Amino acid sequence: MKRILIIYSSVHGQTQKIATKLAQQLTALDNEVVTADIKAVPALAEFDKIIIGASIRHGKHNPSLYEFIEKHQAVLTDKVSGFFSVSLVARKPEKNTPETNPYMQAFLSKTTWRPQLLRVFGGNLNYQGYNALDRNIIRFIMWLTKGPTDPVTNVEYTDWQKVAEFGEQIHRA
Repeated sequence: MKRILIIYSSVHGQTQKIATKLAQQLTALDNEVVTADIKAVPALAEFDKIIIGASIRHGKHNPSLYEFIEKHQAVLTDKVSGFFSVSLVARKPEKNTPETNPYMQAFLSKTTWRPQLLRVFGGNLNYQGYNALDRNIIRFIMWLTKGPTDPVTNVEYTDWQKVAEFGEQIHRA
């Protein structure tokens, strides 16, 4: 049995939902799993594996993600570690791998941490769940990228099969 910590930085809840799904899968595989918001993380030394998931907001990961990694890089480097990024851009097949996703590439260019496991997942587009400013910004971005702009759109782009595959990869690592 491995002790696994899944840390998430989530704005609208999809990254947390993915972290929870991974935790359920890994627990079913006889691991001891803890999920934690990046603002309230338990002692990292207690875990065998550490996975971090972060969402994109206005084209960037939360600055607290980079602060956390910088503060804990030695521990993250010494353990089996992974990172997943959640964005609406990843809804597109040509941008849903770590190698082709611009946000994952930007993340890797901003940190020297090199987790062994990397994944990119599509997020959830729920215009009704956003405040007016976010709704209009995201609608404009969707218009530019030929995505849905109807203000009542609520569509989940997360490929749950890819999440399950990542869970298996974490388990085997």
